[in-house]
Amino acid sequence: MNENISLYIDGHAVNARIGICLAAAIAEHGNSCRRSVNGEGRAPLCGMGVCGECRVTVDGKAHVLACQTDVVEGMTVHTHD
Repeated sequence: MNENISLYIDGHAVNARIGICLAAAIAEHGNSCRRSVNGEGRAPLCGMGVCGECRVTVDGKAHVLACQTDVVEGMTVHTHD
């Protein structure tokens, strides 16, 4: 069964499959997690929480590792902080 949940990424309501990590949901919707010092989009590099390139703000909590966080119904995510 392929159920979806709703969450908000940078103010946009999006659907994501239950069981995927937040980094995958962000990528599926064409967003990057952060910006480099030159303004370029950054994405997860290691996929296991070591590099920190996937840091986002989730429900007001900064520096959450998107590659280590499962999507949850109604969560609010801000990238590029």
